[in-house]
Amino acid sequence: MQIIDQEALSLCIRLAVRAELQEHFKTDGSQPLDSEKLLSKQELAAELGVSLVTLTNWMKKGLPYLRLHKRVYFKKSEVLNAMQQTIND
Repeated sequence: MQIIDQEALSLCIRLAVRAELQEHFKTDGSQPLDSEKLLSKQELAAELGVSLVTLTNWMKKGLPYLRLHKRVYFKKSEVLNAMQQTIND
């Protein structure tokens, strides 16, 4: 029997939950897994090169997101589609 510390257990649980959330929110598989990855606010802000304040303002203006309890996640494909729609309008 191997004993793991609280931090290692917490990391294992977070990784398992993230993998399950990604699997749950996948579409019919027509898009690559990478585009369906759930991103946190910090991850999306870093990818788009904007601040968290800017991202929050975009959310208020209609940027699609998922709220799971107190956490917010984004589907990369939905965000890119919404941004493309805004550009085209």
